[in-house]
Amino acid sequence: MLQRFRKLIAMTQMALRSLMLHKLRSLLTILGLVFGVASVIVMLAIAEGAGRDAQRQIEALGVNNVIVRSVKPSEENQSNEEILEYGLTFDDIRRIKATLTDAINTIAPFREFVYEARFKDQATEARLVGVPPEYADINRLNLAAGRFIEQHDLNTINNVCVVGSELARKLFKFESPIGKTVQIADQHRFRVIGVTKPKLSSSGVGSSLAAQEFNNDVYIPLTTDQRRIGDLLISESDSSYKVEKIQISQLTIQVKSPDQVRATAQAVEGLLATTHAKQDFQITIPLDLLEQKKETQRIFNFVLGSVAAISLLVGGIGIMNIMLATVSERTGEIGIHRALGATQRDITLQFLIETLVLSASGAFLGAVVGLTAPMIITMATGRETVVTFWGPTTAVLVALFTGLVFGIYPARRAAKLDPIEALRKL
Repeated sequence: MLQRFRKLIAMTQMALRSLMLHKLRSLLTILGLVFGVASVIVMLAIAEGAGRDAQRQIEALGVNNVIVRSVKPSEENQSNEEILEYGLTFDDIRRIKATLTDAINTIAPFREFVYEARFKDQATEARLVGVPPEYADINRLNLAAGRFIEQHDLNTINNVCVVGSELARKLFKFESPIGKTVQIADQHRFRVIGVTKPKLSSSGVGSSLAAQEFNNDVYIPLTTDQRRIGDLLISESDSSYKVEKIQISQLTIQVKSPDQVRATAQAVEGLLATTHAKQDFQITIPLDLLEQKKETQRIFNFVLGSVAAISLLVGGIGIMNIMLATVSERTGEIGIHRALGATQRDITLQFLIETLVLSASGAFLGAVVGLTAPMIITMATGRETVVTFWGPTTAVLVALFTGLVFGIYPARRAAKLDPIEALRKL
């Protein structure tokens, strides 16, 4: 056993010496594997980062939630009245609560309008959102300072607000917003009682959901929103104007169990369909979005991995090509080894070790490049990249396997050379 080990060490040292004699050729030979391994790691890291980002947005919506959003009806479903009334109503909430009381924990409606928010000489566009107290828990809003809207704010129709982190930075710079007054649309004033921590946007999550940039929001009590802002939304274009009436922008229904989410969504759809002939609502189930995203991510990873694996295949072909050339160059050396008693097995093992050294070098350098590149991409673009354990491991193992497979034929060809014919090449 010890003798075999020493023999293996000696063959490895011989393989290293042989490869070091042709440094540039060896480097060019392994470049295919270097780029193959690196591309596999980088592509999977980018795909994993993008997938996790999307999944976090979906999970932030709540896998126990059913989201119902008001949508403007299509033109054929619009009436000719001067005021276009559509969307969810407070009557809808009462009917849902009365019918599905055993399945749901809570319902959080909100109303949203876009206005200019101003503090002194600082102004920016913001989303004014009328909310109940449970809105923060359902949407996982965390406070950096102050408090959120409470029930007594709704009862007293209080003129208070909670501002998003980005809006606070734009309007108040280095001042503390707490206790300051924000002016909305040059006519409404709200005292700041809280500031939220930064939160990821929900934009791009589901076709039926509008973008929600939480960090630029101004949250006020729902009752205050009803009293101060009202239900009418007026938009002007050229010499005409349109008036829309909407009571609720969106409902988030928190279901007691994930197992009841789909059944609850179907029940809500059936209830609303009886009173909304205009088809002015859409239902989104974050749980379904999450499962669809995970399935899409698996397919995406497979496609990217397959594309990157082509580079490994090219690298393996390059190794086989160089090893075949090496066999031709070292025919005389092979003849001497055979004359001194080396068996075909010894010659095969010698060339396989050289192939594995090349493959291992390429895989190692590729792994270094592949692990470094995602960090550079993240710093340069700000996009998240995630290197998992299986990405580099799979890439390196496939590279070694590829090199070994493509090295078998040259090794067997070298071993089968006739010793006498090989010696004549000296």
